[in-house]
Amino acid sequence: MNKNYEGISPRRKFLGMIATGAAALGLSTFGTSSMAKAGTLAGPDAPLSDADEWFNKINGKHRIVYDVTAPHQGNELMMPFAWAKVFMLTNLATGTPEKESSVVTIWRHSAIPFAMEDRLWAKYKFGEMFNIKDDTTGAPAVRNRFWKPDPGYSVPGVGPVPIGINELQDSGAMFCVCNMAITVFSAVAAQKMNMKHEDVMKDWLSGILPGVQVVPSGVWAVGRAQEHKCAYCFAGA
Repeated sequence: MNKNYEGISPRRKFLGMIATGAAALGLSTFGTSSMAKAGTLAGPDAPLSDADEWFNKINGKHRIVYDVTAPHQGNELMMPFAWAKVFMLTNLATGTPEKESSVVTIWRHSAIPFAMEDRLWAKYKFGEMFNIKDDTTGAPAVRNRFWKPDPGYSVPGVGPVPIGINELQDSGAMFCVCNMAITVFSAVAAQKMNMKHEDVMKDWLSGILPGVQVVPSGVWAVGRAQEHKCAYCFAGA
């Protein structure tokens, strides 16, 4: 069952993917029992049990959560990463050191590839699957441009700004990714590539970037971040 999701909104695309993923998992409905069945596919490779403990690291004087639901396009691809750094820099300008400002970024829906290493981008053609264009070439991205990026990101009037995921982590930023979206999209990829879903999901989880926390779902993470007094900022496309 191949689906063409070009030209539709990220939210409708994700809902379509859920339906396709449920079919790929052999689930007639995607209710509570089905979600439990899908969640077991992660097994011990998805460290969901320590997700709540991970959120306890939020202890800054100023706190914000960026809810990234879809990749931006063109020159705006960098925006969710730039906003994290701008929050730190402007708090620094008003007297709060970077590591005393808590910044949490949640990747969910079709933004989940940013949590994964270059190997997976190339193998599963994430640029095509998630409609992520390389902001320097305009072609489908074949690697994660924000993990240990080449120098070059510059904000007009400000100059070069270090917005790589690893650079932001060094400044205290926290990143997490939605396990439910990984479950759904890996099922779709497995079906398209005639592979076993369990194998694809295990592969994707093995390629999560260092320091990135897998959480049960993106909406779960939004709730937890706000329980920890993070201001909410929508950062989807």
